[in-house]
Amino acid sequence: MARAWGVAAGLAGLALAPQPAEAQDYDIEASRLLASPRFEAARKSLAADYDTIVADLITLTEIEAPPFKEARRAAAYAQMLKAAGLENVQTDAQGNVMGLRRGSGGGPLIAVAAHLDTVFPEGTDVTVKREGNRLAAPGIGDDTSSLPVLLAFIRAMDKAGYTTRADILFLGDVGEEGPGNLRGMRHLFNEGPYAGKIDAFISFEPGKAGRITHGGIGSRRYTVTFKGPGGHSYGAFGLVNPAYAMSDAITQFARMQVPASPKTTYSVGIVEGGTSVNSIPFATTMTVDMRSESAEELAKEEAAFLAILPGAAARENAARSTEQGEITYETTLIGDRPVGLTARSAPIVEYARASSEAMGFQVHYGSSSTDSNLPMSLGIPAVTLGSGFTTHRAHSLDEYLELDRENDLASMSAGLATLLLLAKAD
Repeated sequence: MARAWGVAAGLAGLALAPQPAEAQDYDIEASRLLASPRFEAARKSLAADYDTIVADLITLTEIEAPPFKEARRAAAYAQMLKAAGLENVQTDAQGNVMGLRRGSGGGPLIAVAAHLDTVFPEGTDVTVKREGNRLAAPGIGDDTSSLPVLLAFIRAMDKAGYTTRADILFLGDVGEEGPGNLRGMRHLFNEGPYAGKIDAFISFEPGKAGRITHGGIGSRRYTVTFKGPGGHSYGAFGLVNPAYAMSDAITQFARMQVPASPKTTYSVGIVEGGTSVNSIPFATTMTVDMRSESAEELAKEEAAFLAILPGAAARENAARSTEQGEITYETTLIGDRPVGLTARSAPIVEYARASSEAMGFQVHYGSSSTDSNLPMSLGIPAVTLGSGFTTHRAHSLDEYLELDRENDLASMSAGLATLLLLAKAD
């Protein structure tokens, strides 16, 4: 039974409101869609397109896309979106590239995304190496492998003759990886040409169908620099030392107690500073990551961490001479990802579940840190789904994916079915 599009009060734009169980049977809808001749035509299109998907994947992988330097890959992907027949293909002020597949009207605006950026710095060798069914290159999986799948979705919908009530915005976005701090999503939802207009969001990442990420793990990341007068390790011995103050702070941080549920974590990832072995450093810096499934617990964790710092500086100033100057510290927030959650009863989650199960996949629900964090935090229904390829060694120089045509196409079909159901395809 078709569901009416609901309005969630207090949210920017329309939201996809959950309906009572008796109002809709998602499994029946999914089964009908998958059994239809039109969807069979779409699946045949995906199958015929498989080699093109792989070719596009290789092309895009071999265009570097370091954080904040995604422009070359974005330009190439914009041309691919145009070739797929989308309208209003454009690049926004933050570097996201997008194009619109118009619906017949009466539905929401759905955004479907894969991120352009990788974690690798400029100058990394991204040449794709093929050995049997294995394609290897830095960034080939996360998230380059999802970009050509979105193009295949567009072609399959067109070849099968699908119209949708919803307009569908397809995009390659920037800034998903760590230092990017979701800058592409922040711009899309808060400032870009579609701000306030998007009603639902699907992000695709590597992996098989059945993995439904409906929770967004929030994070707060800081650099903290402790400063002091510095000096010769022998001649200035006895002066305050920023390394000792920072070590004190790290020790206190490591003793913090956080809940196992909701899962809350912390880490010191980078420690740096000093100029030579025979010098008291004038500055040392640590980079800290804190995460939680709960906004409340993340705020508590952050407050506890920040409360550690003045005591660490004060204890060092009391322990040694401040004749040449005291220990001070500076904090810089370098990462802020909001916590979010889409209810498992929401239509977007239920359609993903029903489509995956109808295609024979076991469903697993979970939370992660993805592009979906941002819309979730705004109350916009969002999920992150697997786009199809099995990948290994993500974020490493020996990253690779396996080509498994039958299983890859089954996952892609489940993803396409989710989109068609959500968009009310005719």
